[in-house]
Order: sequence, then structure tokens, then C-alpha cells
Amino acid sequence: MVADPDQVYPAREDTLLLLEAALAEVRPSDRVLDLGTGSGYIARHLVGRAVFIIATDVNPHACRVAASPGVGVARADLTAGLRGHFDLILFNPPYLPTKPGERINDWLEKALDGGESGRDVIRRLLPDLPRVLAPGGRFLLVISEMTGVGEVLGLLRDAGFDAGIVRRDRVEGEDLVVVKAILSSRREGRNHA
Repeated sequence: MVADPDQVYPAREDTLLLLEAALAEVRPSDRVLDLGTGSGYIARHLVGRAVFIIATDVNPHACRVAASPGVGVARADLTAGLRGHFDLILFNPPYLPTKPGERINDWLEKALDGGESGRDVIRRLLPDLPRVLAPGGRFLLVISEMTGVGEVLGLLRDAGFDAGIVRRDRVEGEDLVVVKAILSSRREGRNHA
């Protein structure tokens, strides 16, 4: 299959904000997972800053576009099929609220469609996230105010994470935020005992 770049989410303002947060957070000893990598822009910028980087996407076009030296790329739906633990997990999820009648059912639209609330993909990820997050690991998530920042923070806290906003940017009248989450010490003790 030949990759169709028009079916891949390009680096945009949300990508750049997540990259800014990732660069401030990454450590040389980190094993990094870039979930839903899209074009691979963030993963490529972290090469040489972490010991290991893997990028995943459900979109086969994105996997081909993201492939580059120093970055392993795997086609995966969220964390399905992943083994091991990651110290830093990055995610620019589909976060736009989308009604069923608005869907056009192509790969690019899948990168944007967060379900009716904008939180459907985030909700699907959270139950399995502790399985792949190393003890003391950090999770960075970029979302829009349209996704419901308070609601996303609540979902993370309900899933056993301590979470807060670490970056914010206003773009075309909309707030974009990066949330950092760490398993609470109570939850982490149960998952890694």
C-alpha cells in the first residue's frame, strides 16, 4: 500500500503544544510511546532525547508517513498488542465532538472524531493505560476546551491518576491544553505490586 498523506493528520497547533510539553518532560532514560502519532512529527523531534521511542497509529497511512530513522512505528488501536512499560506516553487523541451525521468515515476523520462528547477515545484508553505505564510514568494528553477540560480531568482522576494542566494556548478563539497525569501512589501500588 502506498501512503496517502492527505489521509494523515498533519502537525498543527495542538501537535506543537504537545511537542512543547513533551520536550520539557522527556528524560534521556525514558521509553516513550507516541500514541496516535499521525505524521510522526513529535516522535521524530524526540529522537536522541530518549533511550527508546515507538509511535503507533490505527491509520495505515499514518504508520507509513511516520516511519523514520530512530522511531519504531507499529499499527495499533490505542494500546492493543503493546507489551512492556513506558515512562512517557504522549497522546493527541481524536477530541472533537462529532455527531453521527457529521462523520465522513475516512482515515483523516478518524483522527478528529472524538464521538459526541469528544471524550470517547480517551474513555476507551483509560482502563488499559496503567498496564503500559511504568511506575512513576507520565502521561501527556492534548485536548481542546470543546472536549471538556474539567470532564477529562475527572475521567483521569476516576481512573486513579493525579492530573493537572501543564500547558495552555489560545488558537483561533479556542483553548488547547496539555494535561499531565501520573498514577496516584495508591493506584500505582495496586497495579505494580
